[in-house]
Amino acid sequence: MRNHVTGVGIVLTALLVLSTSAAAQVYFPSAAGHRSPAAQAAAKAAPTPPYDAHDLSGIWLGRGGSVLSDKDAPPFTPLGQKMFDANKPSQYGRGNKLSEHHYIPAFGNDPLAKCDPLGYPRNLGGGPFEMAHTSGKIFQIFEEGRRVREIWMDGRKLPDDLEARWYGWAVGHWDGDTLVVESTGYDERAWLDTNGYPHSEGMKLVERYTHPDATTLVISMTLDDPKIYTKTWSGTKTYKMELPKGLTVLSEWYCVPSEEESFNQNVRDPAAGLAKSK
Repeated sequence: MRNHVTGVGIVLTALLVLSTSAAAQVYFPSAAGHRSPAAQAAAKAAPTPPYDAHDLSGIWLGRGGSVLSDKDAPPFTPLGQKMFDANKPSQYGRGNKLSEHHYIPAFGNDPLAKCDPLGYPRNLGGGPFEMAHTSGKIFQIFEEGRRVREIWMDGRKLPDDLEARWYGWAVGHWDGDTLVVESTGYDERAWLDTNGYPHSEGMKLVERYTHPDATTLVISMTLDDPKIYTKTWSGTKTYKMELPKGLTVLSEWYCVPSEEESFNQNVRDPAAGLAKSK
């Protein structure tokens, strides 16, 4: 995980091996802005991919944080406040700044530090993800950890009694040109974002995916979790196509427990003034 090479670099290398024309179909700069002038020029010159409002296939990337912005977070219930206070971010600190809410890395308890799955919707706030259609499902494949979320599209309904999963249980249907996804049954060990906002297993999400043009995907989300929040929580985020269907390549980015343990011993613990374990 700590040796992760940016996905765009690997993608460009793979595409150059395939063909020069294929390499030109890289549509937008990477989140870190690491493309060469030649690659950026190729992106501007790339032809527009075929457009179908009901085909969300491709690799997508959004800038910024989660679909659900912290500034719009509703008030907590007593249980929600207790869970939030117990979650101590270890990587960025709340608000991404040094303050009373910033925790020394070694003292944090972010599930990421244990190589637990990020869960959903936290995975939407990070790196690229692929949308892939099959006859009965739509898959979201997240580059971070190669995590997979499945959305059933065969008309089934969500049952009342579900075993909690990291990526929940989701069903979808088309309402005109909008994909509507309803989901629940999320493992409450996962956080909603890097700042440690919690959720319960009974959290319900309603998402609306719109595809207004060939290279744009807009996701609107409403969270309803009355055990944790006193009101619903809504947000919208726009994603841009990184690679179209037929040219999708995600880099291999796994959280490897042995590497994470080494990072804890050599970076997190010394940063907190703790003795290096032997």
